[in-house]
Amino acid sequence: MPHDSEGVVHWHEPKAGENAGFGKFERAKSNYDRFMESEGIPIYRAIGVRRVQDLPLAPWKRLGGRGTYIQLYGTEGLWGMYVVEVPPGGALNIEKHVYEKTVLVVEGRGTTEVWQEGSAKKNVFEWQQYSMFSIPLNARHRFVNASSSPALLLCGTSAPNIFNLIGNPKFVFDCPFVFNDAFSGADDFFKQKDDLAPDKLRGLAMMKTNFMTDIANCDMPLDNRRSPGYRRLEPEFSGSDFYLWIGQHETGRYSKAHKHDSCAVLICLKGKGYSYTWPDRLGTQPWKNGLQAEVMRQDYEPVGMVSAAPMSGDWFHQHFGVSKEALRLTAWFGVNNHPARRPGRPGEKLIDFGAIDLKKGGTAIPYHEEDAYIRREFEETLRQEGVPSRMGDNLYVKPEGYPD
Repeated sequence: MPHDSEGVVHWHEPKAGENAGFGKFERAKSNYDRFMESEGIPIYRAIGVRRVQDLPLAPWKRLGGRGTYIQLYGTEGLWGMYVVEVPPGGALNIEKHVYEKTVLVVEGRGTTEVWQEGSAKKNVFEWQQYSMFSIPLNARHRFVNASSSPALLLCGTSAPNIFNLIGNPKFVFDCPFVFNDAFSGADDFFKQKDDLAPDKLRGLAMMKTNFMTDIANCDMPLDNRRSPGYRRLEPEFSGSDFYLWIGQHETGRYSKAHKHDSCAVLICLKGKGYSYTWPDRLGTQPWKNGLQAEVMRQDYEPVGMVSAAPMSGDWFHQHFGVSKEALRLTAWFGVNNHPARRPGRPGEKLIDFGAIDLKKGGTAIPYHEEDAYIRREFEETLRQEGVPSRMGDNLYVKPEGYPD
């Protein structure tokens, strides 16, 4: 082997019984990490945030407003997020990009213009606080503020997926291809459609629409899977693979803990509360076993958020509403992160594991097996808030015939 010299280090074959390499390494920056840094705005990284309205914003030359990137733990490389402020009485710059984008209006009211490359026809629709919609793939669009106060938009994107695969911003933003199959330009494309149907995979309540006027106050059908009286609605945007749903826990009740892979971010729409999340290696009762120091907590109110299963995933997480009104959340998973789109064999039979108890083959911790600290703290917090608990003793009793 050649000898090392100044400025040149050659690879050296290990001796017998030794492994090659250093045995450790630092995670390298991704193409998307480098792109975010090149934009010149803050990048917020954490398990969550109490309110996105309180995040620092900086001038964003490409978009023409102020903004910050958000990359919560566990979403790296899976999907991206940012908040952007639309100037009072102004508009953001025209955009188009070959990644998907879902938009939630945090504050303000205005309009969005959407049109295809080379077309003179624009679809224009109005939005208000808590409107939610999807921008069609690679369609030109512009956000216009209709008020004298700033508007704030929270956007979820598949930009990391595209940048990490391709890595060339010019292609991402200047690709001329028109996705007519994703956006037909129909006059009613951004008109809310309220009909409900069971989704094809799990039979849960689904609404096929490209626009929702107010997801914080819309009607929600009964679901019952996460907590007694739990309500849930799953919007499906045309031509979009960005998976999300809206859920609501009744006042004085909280969800069962369950675990799954990383990717899910819960965004508070109404009420206030907190979430606990902990790695499954701590077991189902970390407080009882003296491991509470490794449990992570995030408090939130509208519009705060938490990464449900951060780091490498397979973390238990549990959500608690502690206000006098119901806790309503929307959960964003990004693209291709629905359990049915995870790696696996086509046609493989899967179970709705997050809604099924551990001893029945799922990943949920039933109330009668959870750490006793959970209920004590929840009820004490409700007492301080002047809210009665609706978690009856019967919920903590092991059902007859339940597996040991």
